[in-house]
Amino acid sequence: MKKLFLTLLMGVAVTAAFSQKDNTLTKKEAAAHWKLLFDGTTANGWVNGDGSLVKATPGAWEVINGAITLKKDAKGGDIYTTDEYGDFEFSADFNIEPGTNTGIKYFCHKYDKGGNLGCEFQIIDDVLGEDNKLPNHLLGSLYDVLPPIEANKKVNPPGQWNTIRIVAKGKNVQHWVNGVKVLEYTRGSDDYLAAVAKSKFSKVEPVFGTVEKGRIQLQDHHGPVAFKNIKVREL
Repeated sequence: MKKLFLTLLMGVAVTAAFSQKDNTLTKKEAAAHWKLLFDGTTANGWVNGDGSLVKATPGAWEVINGAITLKKDAKGGDIYTTDEYGDFEFSADFNIEPGTNTGIKYFCHKYDKGGNLGCEFQIIDDVLGEDNKLPNHLLGSLYDVLPPIEANKKVNPPGQWNTIRIVAKGKNVQHWVNGVKVLEYTRGSDDYLAAVAKSKFSKVEPVFGTVEKGRIQLQDHHGPVAFKNIKVREL
């Protein structure tokens, strides 16, 4: 019995050692220069399209149970990081409801022709989302440009949390879902340019997605969606 008790106690200690509180950085992450983009309590560090500070309030973006949340039909607008990122690694957990269609954009930039645009990591309910008819509109895609590798996707259903990761280094970009790479592309390559030419971004100048840096955006696409553990580091 004593041996069993010690084994159980060691198991609890190991679990506690490896558990991490939401919206915090581990010592290892801090040493690797990760930066939290959401503190779990406020919308500090995020701005609206006009540059004004985001105020988490009911009916817009609000903080619920440690997640920055947009309820169905809330009018929060797209919100952006205050800083721009070029070479970076980004990670966030998301939770959607059946039918949700939204996304996280990066390299957000005002183009000479095309307006304010960003490369979108598509977040959608692949089964019930209204925009699920094309491969490059599914979860993990570079929206309307490149599809994810469906065989690689291991996605928890709506109502459960999933983790996305974006890695951009030079011209290379990777999309990850729950620790598995689902898309990799090279901005400006022949394959990339051909895909852009067939997309809704074909007339954008300069070429869509080829800017050196830009802000990161949480998209308001009428919700519902919640995000937590949002963090970034420059590479």
